[in-house]
Amino acid sequence: MNHDIARAPRWPGYAEVHRVTTLLRRESIGGMLLVVAAIAAIAWANSPASDAYFALRDFRFGFAPWHLELSVGAWAADGLLAVFFFMVGLELKREIVVGSLRRFGTAIVPVTAAVAGVAVPALIYVAIVHTQPSLLAGWAIPTATDIAFAVAVLALVGSHLPGPLRIFLLTLAVVDDLIAIAIIAVFYTSDISLLPLAVFAVLVVVYGVIAHRGRAWFARHGWAAWVVLLPIGFAAWAFLHASGVHATIAGVALAFTIPVAASRRQPQLRGMDLAEQFEHRFRPLSAGIAVPIFAFFAAGVSVGGADGLLRAVMDPVTIGVVAGLVLGKPIGILLGVRLLTLVTRVRLDPALKWIDLAGVGLLAGIGFTVSLLIAELSFPEGSPHTDDAKIAIMVASLLASVLAAAVLLVRNRRYKQLALAEEVDADGDDVPDVYQQPQRRSPRDES
Repeated sequence: MNHDIARAPRWPGYAEVHRVTTLLRRESIGGMLLVVAAIAAIAWANSPASDAYFALRDFRFGFAPWHLELSVGAWAADGLLAVFFFMVGLELKREIVVGSLRRFGTAIVPVTAAVAGVAVPALIYVAIVHTQPSLLAGWAIPTATDIAFAVAVLALVGSHLPGPLRIFLLTLAVVDDLIAIAIIAVFYTSDISLLPLAVFAVLVVVYGVIAHRGRAWFARHGWAAWVVLLPIGFAAWAFLHASGVHATIAGVALAFTIPVAASRRQPQLRGMDLAEQFEHRFRPLSAGIAVPIFAFFAAGVSVGGADGLLRAVMDPVTIGVVAGLVLGKPIGILLGVRLLTLVTRVRLDPALKWIDLAGVGLLAGIGFTVSLLIAELSFPEGSPHTDDAKIAIMVASLLASVLAAAVLLVRNRRYKQLALAEEVDADGDDVPDVYQQPQRRSPRDES
């Protein structure tokens, strides 16, 4: 539902812009852009012109007195990625208020799967690197699932998979992102300045009050959010950045203030879901600009030839991240759901099969965007383990994609055959008598 598109003025080139933004709302397109950006970064970073790539990534600009003199790569990680987290926050709030997380019975299975899918990869990573305490800081790298990438793969290979399986993946990924956000806020925040943090909290409240009071206005006028809410949101982001808390958390906090359902005291606004409209309007910005640019500057790793690749492969960080994502994610998800069904009365949706959950568990091993962010936060600047972790994330995401696609393509073919069989059975009811099995005639008929 997008109320502003129908009323938007038709300027020269409007049709082309509308076509592009419509494409960017497709999950598969966003995932492809993410992959293309990462491949371009790796190619440039390992080409003869690699110095230009790193000079661009490390170029600093901004306003130093406000702690905003950052490198281009930092602006992408701290600034643009806040747009992605804003979208995650909108999805999460809608799931809690009106979606699958609203009811305990439907939420408990994917929530349990998400928690176990975070815990097991972290434990696997710790078990592999425990002999080197300095590497334990990367324990959270294999815990995150890239919702855009995973859903894109599912959209490409799962045309006939049951609907509850996609809902399970979406809910699991959203909860997974919430856990990752909490991990970043708690474990990757060192020194906190209380005054900027207090100003941030005040600005979030102001942002939420304006969004609620002006929900009808924002719903009718697409430009209003850019003029009114964006400056307040940017100020909140800047103060959170100055406080020492990772600034991407601002995106989630601001998204949680956006109204989802119309107030009962304002029945005339019923049906105006501002969170849904914002998600529709801003998804092209997140999928087409923010996330690909972040991936471009985060994924650019100089491998260093055969020697560098061998060193990266032998690094316990690499082994821990790959094992955590490719093995830990599916094992944790399946184990968590299995234990839940054994010790409680909760049962899986009849449409879901364990082999289908295994395919989704492998998909959850695609830990791209948030994992790259956590990798940058885990080790000191310039540490070779940061690059090794990024290589591991990309290798693991590729392996998880291939393995998940192999499982889900087989399952998709099976569901397609079942759907065709049901269509044939349904059509058989209308088959003329001449095509039916002839019945034996009784002696009375013959007489």
